[in-house]
Amino acid sequence: MERNVLEFIREHKIIAIVRGIPSAQIVQLVQAMVDGGVRCVEVTFDQSSEEKRQDTLKSISTIRETFGDQVSVGAGTVMTVEQVHQAREAGAEYIISPNVNEAVIRETKALGMVSIPGAYTPTETAAAYEYGADIVKLFPAGILGPAYIKALKAPLKHIPLTAVGGVSPENCASFIEAGCIGVGCGGNLVSAKLVNEGRFDEITKTAEAYMKALQG
Repeated sequence: MERNVLEFIREHKIIAIVRGIPSAQIVQLVQAMVDGGVRCVEVTFDQSSEEKRQDTLKSISTIRETFGDQVSVGAGTVMTVEQVHQAREAGAEYIISPNVNEAVIRETKALGMVSIPGAYTPTETAAAYEYGADIVKLFPAGILGPAYIKALKAPLKHIPLTAVGGVSPENCASFIEAGCIGVGCGGNLVSAKLVNEGRFDEITKTAEAYMKALQG
């Protein structure tokens, strides 16, 4: 499973970051993104309450049950080993974290899942990879910029990177050109306002814009 998931992410390049969207709206949202060409979806843990953490897990399981192999779904903002296990049981194929947590990375790999921790510096990036990360998420990419990523890749070209934070249809291709294997897109693609207003066609159009930009 692991190799296929990695290949899937590399092939499709965009991971849509779903944050703060109730599970009741998840099918319509994911369908809108699939219609626009997006195939990788990260549902982030809402750490504010146990009820919201459980709703995250419900969204993950709903995506797996509804879309099957059409979509690769992962869990985001995973902060503990317990949440790694919960996400796996819900059907997550990869684990994304905002930080470099050795225990989370090692447990993710022990369970046969893809590990994508978040880093900011060369030291954090190298440490994450040493702990077993498959891909390292550079955040916030919009502030760091493609030039930073290009400089980072010079000594660390063996480490696969994704760019997250401030990635838009206008700049996403520049991060790939700088050496990233993919990008993570949150509010610019997955707008809670559009979801709440039922404007899923606009989400599809934005997804299409990202895909068009990455396909050149």
